[in-house]
Amino acid sequence: MTTVFPDTGVGPLLRDWRERRRISQLDLALRADSSARHISFIETGRSRPSEDMVLRLAEQLDIPVRERNALLVVAGYAPRYAQTPLDDPAMASVRDGLDRLLAGYEPYPALVVDGRYDVVAANRGIALLMEGVAEELLTPPLNAMRITLHPAGLAPRIRNLAEWRADLLTQMERQIALVRSPELRTLYEEVAAYPVPDRADRADRDADGRGADRARERTPSFALPLVIEHGGQVLSFIASIATFNTPMDVTVAELAIETFLPADRETAAYLRERLQ
Repeated sequence: MTTVFPDTGVGPLLRDWRERRRISQLDLALRADSSARHISFIETGRSRPSEDMVLRLAEQLDIPVRERNALLVVAGYAPRYAQTPLDDPAMASVRDGLDRLLAGYEPYPALVVDGRYDVVAANRGIALLMEGVAEELLTPPLNAMRITLHPAGLAPRIRNLAEWRADLLTQMERQIALVRSPELRTLYEEVAAYPVPDRADRADRDADGRGADRARERTPSFALPLVIEHGGQVLSFIASIATFNTPMDVTVAELAIETFLPADRETAAYLRERLQ
């Protein structure tokens, strides 16, 4: 007799991931060295996948490590990937490597965030930009999204706030769609509801109001810059995000290293003068 698992079983979850990746059953079967018939049986609950099959399908669908553990549990198997706290002695080499990377990037800003956008490490460049941020936003755990978009945070000094805010919110929306985290959804709803500072009344604008425009003119058009004021100087950065390759731990898998490359000579010179 064929056992049919409920709709909340691993089959519907795998089907949902496949559809999100826009991969057909046949394509997934070829990638996972299986058959479209077997994939169909798994998705409809007519067949219970082995532990190895769950992991193979998760690998081909590029499912985040945390979600792979959830799939294994739903399928009746033990989680495969540990979630080791970053302050655990076993993570010493990871912490040391991150600290060296951040220090080596100075005087330019760089930070490391976890899956909730909480800041787990940052260098002096980031500390410089956060001068003037309200004290309540600097109480651990520091959250990068709150610090950036809160009216008492960096938002009033970001000269292209509308564009940068829209980009960050879109980034969060993509992350929520990927991991379906209630915590991320709550954070998104919080920061999306922050009032946008009235830029018309800003006292620190240039006399002609063209600070952001001039910064854009100095910035190559290949990426959206972060244009931010600090100490009367308009700075321009291009941001990049890096993650660990093939992580085997949930904590490591959710770490992201964000670096801010000066987009013009004036910004680079200002940072060198202030931090070297």
